[in-house]
Amino acid sequence: MQPQQILTLQRGISVLAILALVGCTAQSQDQIARNAARSSVSRVLAERFPGVPLQPAADCVIDNANATQILALAADSVTGPSQNTVEIVTNIVSQPETLTCLAAEGLPALLR
Repeated sequence: MQPQQILTLQRGISVLAILALVGCTAQSQDQIARNAARSSVSRVLAERFPGVPLQPAADCVIDNANATQILALAADSVTGPSQNTVEIVTNIVSQPETLTCLAAEGLPALLR
């Protein structure tokens, strides 16, 4: 396959995943999107921040992401993390609220 064909296929899969969310209730859609986004976030955190407890760190990132970021991260869970995924996660991690969460939730997990 050519790179353009792969990109088109990945986008198609992402669109299908998002369309699958349309048939669910709003609460179900949010939970499905958050779970999918958590998968992408965990991969980025494991690669970019080795040694950080993934579960609490991913929870902090997801809890501080906006709806647009959640949907983008959820779509990336289908195609795999991209540079865009890394940028989104890095932007969320740098927010004061996320840093506070990481200090409260992530550090105690490191000390156990």
